[in-house]
Amino acid sequence: MIYSFSVKRSLLEPALRAIIFTAFATSIAFAQGIQLAPEQQQMLNQLPPAQRQQAMEAIRQLQQSQESPSGLQSINEAVSQTESLPGFSDVNQLIPNAEPRAESRSRLVLDFSPSEFLSVIQRRLLEEDAVLQQLIGSHLFVLDDSGLLSLRGMEPVPLLGLTEADINRRLKAEPYLSMFDVNARILGQKLIGVEALEPFGYDVFAPRDTRFDAPASGPVPPDYVLGPGDSVRVQLFGNVNGIYEYEVSRDGILNLPEVGPITVAGLRFSEFRADLNKRVKEMLIGTQVSVTMGPLRTIRVFVLGDVNEPGSYVVSGLTTVSGALYQGGGISEVGSLRNVQLKRNGRVVASLDLYDLLLNGDTSSDNRLQPGDVIFVPPIGNTIGVSGAVKRPAIYETKGASTIADAVQLAGGLAPDADGKGARIERIDGERTTVAVDLTSVESSQQTVRSGDTLIVPDVLPSLEETVVLAGHVFRPGNYQWRSGMRLSDLIGSTDELKPGVDTEYVLIRREMERGQPVQVLSANLTAALQFPAGADNMRLEASDTVHVFSRALGRQRVIEPLLEELRLQSTFDEPIRKVEISGNVHAPGVYPLESGMLVSDLVRAGGNLSEAAYALEAELTRYSVASHNSREVDVVKVDLDAIRRGVASADLQLREHDYLIINRVPEWDSTWTVSLEGEVLFPGEYRIRRGETLGNVLQRAGGLTDAAFAEGAVFLRETLKEQEQEQIETLARRLEADLASLSLQASNTGGADTLTTGRVLLDQLRSTEAVGRLVIDMGQVVSGRNSAAAAVEMRDGDRLLVPNHTQVVTVLGETQQNTSHLYREGMSRDDYIGLSGGLTRRADKKLIYIVRANGAVVAKNRSRWLGRGGRVDIRPGDTIVVPLDTDRMRPLTFWGNVTQILYQGAIAVAAVRTFDN
Repeated sequence: MIYSFSVKRSLLEPALRAIIFTAFATSIAFAQGIQLAPEQQQMLNQLPPAQRQQAMEAIRQLQQSQESPSGLQSINEAVSQTESLPGFSDVNQLIPNAEPRAESRSRLVLDFSPSEFLSVIQRRLLEEDAVLQQLIGSHLFVLDDSGLLSLRGMEPVPLLGLTEADINRRLKAEPYLSMFDVNARILGQKLIGVEALEPFGYDVFAPRDTRFDAPASGPVPPDYVLGPGDSVRVQLFGNVNGIYEYEVSRDGILNLPEVGPITVAGLRFSEFRADLNKRVKEMLIGTQVSVTMGPLRTIRVFVLGDVNEPGSYVVSGLTTVSGALYQGGGISEVGSLRNVQLKRNGRVVASLDLYDLLLNGDTSSDNRLQPGDVIFVPPIGNTIGVSGAVKRPAIYETKGASTIADAVQLAGGLAPDADGKGARIERIDGERTTVAVDLTSVESSQQTVRSGDTLIVPDVLPSLEETVVLAGHVFRPGNYQWRSGMRLSDLIGSTDELKPGVDTEYVLIRREMERGQPVQVLSANLTAALQFPAGADNMRLEASDTVHVFSRALGRQRVIEPLLEELRLQSTFDEPIRKVEISGNVHAPGVYPLESGMLVSDLVRAGGNLSEAAYALEAELTRYSVASHNSREVDVVKVDLDAIRRGVASADLQLREHDYLIINRVPEWDSTWTVSLEGEVLFPGEYRIRRGETLGNVLQRAGGLTDAAFAEGAVFLRETLKEQEQEQIETLARRLEADLASLSLQASNTGGADTLTTGRVLLDQLRSTEAVGRLVIDMGQVVSGRNSAAAAVEMRDGDRLLVPNHTQVVTVLGETQQNTSHLYREGMSRDDYIGLSGGLTRRADKKLIYIVRANGAVVAKNRSRWLGRGGRVDIRPGDTIVVPLDTDRMRPLTFWGNVTQILYQGAIAVAAVRTFDN
């Protein structure tokens, strides 16, 4: 929708324009009819009738233009009529939440990505065109003063006023860019430096309120000139009493009772009051008079020239030149602030330099207006910009011949961080030139400036002179004064200045003798420096040194890495980067700067010294060298750490670039193994063991078993076995799950629904089965002391031996009518206990019934070595009789027997372990 607006601005007062254009913005934002908010309606009702009628007519025109299919003006043209309204300087401010638009000098981020729908020819062209290849990706562009975008190999593209979506479509329309998907983003920009300079003082006179009238009440100044329309209040007291209020007639005459007509037009209020006092004394003896002003007249004046809203204005009789400028919307940026002319009867009667008012608060030249006066603002005169380290950077209008010192004074003087000696003037003298200026020199400051000059005052350099910097794990980091001969102990006087946890044996010093010279990195032992101030560790400091003290806990690489990057950037073929590395068993392993004359002991100190687990007898140094510029060779050098620690100087090798020192760990340092003996052990608990120690040895250390121990029921657990069991269970579960999936496809044809249901139950049980990691051992042989395999079992870290007390129970599990435990009775057979459990179910496999001994061993009738006569298996206390599932009836899933065996044995082991864990 395109809107039109044809009401002349000169006919609208600020309050009226505020109502109309706010309603206009609302209509644009919400694409609906013109509607006034309650506060706007209240403002409209407070307007005089004539202005209210103008507002209603303007709103009606807006409504008509909104309903028009074409309109007469664009939104930007309508917005241009609101330039003097506060808050409506551009379309982005007029329309709430409007999209940003490209302006002159706007910064754009353009992302070019090849389109997904390119033909083979287009793709080949894109691959072969180097310019197009360089466009791919995100790039920052800056529009020129005309809003043009310059791309390599293309004519400039105009983007002024376009939104981000418009820019995407506009660039896509360029044939050269049609192969790309374009994503544009307009960056918010804040101008700095010379580009941020704005003309001084103009915003002060821009109207901020809907009305700016002279006060209707308050004292009238003595120099107020009376005229037709003024109201005068006269009070007589004494012999004659009375209060009168009269208005000066059109002829300038004031008719007072008892006194008669008095010509007052053109008289100052003080002159009229003195004249009336004299008349009353002469004509009314014994009577005194008090004279005040009533409502003042309004006058019509003209505000013309380079103002925002030139025209004729009706103002109060107390209005001054500055007040009328407010009424005129302020001075435009091409108007002069220093030569505002007051014209009366065609002659210039006064000139107002608004800089006197703005900079000095001087209102002596701000004359009061008379009827018919003209305030005329001529074009701006010579200007000079002042930027940089001044108190009030801006563009100033100069008056007459001005010097550099005058320009600095207009800008409020130099800022505290100004570098007066480094100032310069950018001048347009046929071409752009630069003139150096020394503001500290009186002679230089008296140079005359020219119109269009820009004085740039730089800040002082950020580098600190005659200063050393203390940083890191100290209580008072910061900048300190450097003195000739200053040493490390002068900067850090005692350990009281250091925070807890500080490493005093390695202090790093960054040194740059002169700007641009190679950076040097030094280190010192602060402990030695404080103990022996005359020693080499209490090194001499230079100006601009940075001393960093490290914490043992926070690490060092975050500080050292930037220094190494500096060393890398300044390295060359002839001067390779000076760095060494230490790793292994030190407190702070890492890469460190190579100092001049650095030794192995210095690198160990830099790495925080040896850790507790370090192998302090020997270390390994890897050294790199280039042989005849052909290849890089590696040498491995053994370092005698023990000799270095004893102070043997010859063993302390000097380091070279890229040396790598590794500090090994003491063998078997981490071999701290712990086993647990629980239950019926004379001294149960956790025991530290040595490598190779056996179960018999540990049990002997624990005092053996108690009299109540059930040795045959001992459970031996190992973590590695538990992990293996868990892997087997998961493998079996995956096989079972795959077979069930295959069986489910065949179930409808083969009638295997029962088998499928049984398999799913087994799968659920298998997935919930907990691996235990039990190792079957014959604890009786261990206790007897015989040289058995069980007693010779080597213990591992985390092993557990659980010894229960005597039991009198036999348990029956599996395919019986009731799985339960029975009291052990000597002479009862396997089948007897199964009978006590209700007998076998129809799914039981009678041929594969087996017995699990209390120690975890499995005894089957057809393969047991412990069978009695006739193949009978002896039942013992603690045994578990397992009746497996007959899987032959559920072909082809023949391996289900293995599943049931794992389930039953796992349940037995878990039950045994839980008696101890609970």
